[in-house]
Amino acid sequence: KNFDYSKSTAKFVFQQVKMTSKVAAAPREEATTPALDSSTANKLLVRAGLAGLSSKKAGVLLTIAALFIICVDAFAARLFSVLRFESVIHEFDPYFNFRSTKYLVNDGLYNFQNWFDSGAWYPLGRIVGGTVYPGLMWTAALVHSVLHYFNITVAIRNVCVLLAPFFASNTAIATYLFTREVTDNGTGLVAAAMIAVAPGYISRSVAGSYDNEGIAIFALIFTFFTWVRALGTGSLFWSGLCSLAYFYMVSAWGGYIFIINLIPLHALVLLLSGRYSNRLYVSYCTFYVLGTILSMQIRFVGFQPVQSSEHMAALGVFGLLQIYVFVNWVRTLVPPQSFRIVFRTALIASVSALTVVGVLGTYLGYISPWTGRFYALLDPTYAKDHIPIIASVSEHQPTTWASFFFDLHALCFLFPAGLFFCFRKLTDLNIFVIIYGIMSVYFAGVMVRLMLVLAPIACVIGAIAISTTLRTYMKQIRRARPASNASASATANLSRPAAAKRAARVAQNSGKPIETTHEGQEQVGYVVVAGRQKFEWDTAPMRSSKLI
Repeated sequence: KNFDYSKSTAKFVFQQVKMTSKVAAAPREEATTPALDSSTANKLLVRAGLAGLSSKKAGVLLTIAALFIICVDAFAARLFSVLRFESVIHEFDPYFNFRSTKYLVNDGLYNFQNWFDSGAWYPLGRIVGGTVYPGLMWTAALVHSVLHYFNITVAIRNVCVLLAPFFASNTAIATYLFTREVTDNGTGLVAAAMIAVAPGYISRSVAGSYDNEGIAIFALIFTFFTWVRALGTGSLFWSGLCSLAYFYMVSAWGGYIFIINLIPLHALVLLLSGRYSNRLYVSYCTFYVLGTILSMQIRFVGFQPVQSSEHMAALGVFGLLQIYVFVNWVRTLVPPQSFRIVFRTALIASVSALTVVGVLGTYLGYISPWTGRFYALLDPTYAKDHIPIIASVSEHQPTTWASFFFDLHALCFLFPAGLFFCFRKLTDLNIFVIIYGIMSVYFAGVMVRLMLVLAPIACVIGAIAISTTLRTYMKQIRRARPASNASASATANLSRPAAAKRAARVAQNSGKPIETTHEGQEQVGYVVVAGRQKFEWDTAPMRSSKLI
């Protein structure tokens, strides 16, 4: 009920509190505008439900409220199939996943790992434990067990139906954390609001679509959040948490190959651009060693992290970091003239050794070649010429321009602007966002299925564009001119809509700009703009629907 007031009152509170904060912080000779008295300010805060709170606490409260609304919206926007029809699993793969989850819940984890399903791939049958990514089944069974532990009796079917919308809400929180780590709090809220209703993500996370992508995007974004956090802090804790998030991603979806190639690419770019630091060494080495060991515990993955060509780039960057650190250590021990000879010798020997090992490993069959799907990503015509069964799948076709617009909507125009702002302020974390954005655009153009990977980073970069633009133009908001006591008392006696209009006219005829000093106020502006865009996206596909 604290937020149950009119839109005009919200604007009036927003403007008056900003004016008060600026006047209180300005030097005495510049504070020509009379500040609101304490009783009036308290009334405004009471009306907003924030009485007795400092600016920082108010900002935290507004952030929590905004995230709660975004999570509810992300969950509710994916329930149309359940509300219009009933709570059922639809499509083929989701139904097999549902049947596997029921077996896991009824017979236990050990029997599930050794289950031979004679009903699948009939008449050959299928060894389920060694041919699936079990993260989806593990997650649904864990949620079901937790609910029953608290005596909340929910059928496993309903858990599977609603798992994807639930993880869509978690993805919004993970996107907020990732964007906040890269930029700031307000931008994170905008990104979370966008990913909650992005059409490219909704199509894979609706209720009843019990497939791997439903939880994989959350694992993807959370892994990237822990990576940028580990890189920014150099903490072993966050590096280990990044490895655990990567392990969950490996157990959930085969798209983990994107992570194990994108993070090494980021580390390589930082190394070549002269941005090496001990934080990079600690975070990447911890992530690679623990992540590789953990990923090999998935039976379907096995020894691929140390044998397949898709994982060799991560191993190469790991070795390159060791060589770089060793060379820096040698540099401190030998004279500069001798160091050049040692460096050239070590470089030639290392490159020769890696080449020989790679050729011999491939020739002897220890290092497996790239898969057909991976070749199709590098050469879009490869599958059509060599593996027609891959090219025959509709979601493996190249993406059309219409698909880009229908899946991203306004983000098609915000994405280039956000990239421009990232290039203007290059940091280690912004470089990761740039690499992620460019690589995902390329792969999404090659294969329409990978629009799912592009949607989250498009929301992040689009939020950077909106946030930076708002931050630039909000500086132009002018301070109200000095008003007489009579006009001030008259304003206090006006009704709420009239007071809001008067405050808007005063703001337009202002003098000096008002600095945004309160984090909570800035978040309010971001949430209002993101909310307008969000509701436009919500209603766009339904304007001609029979539901209306």
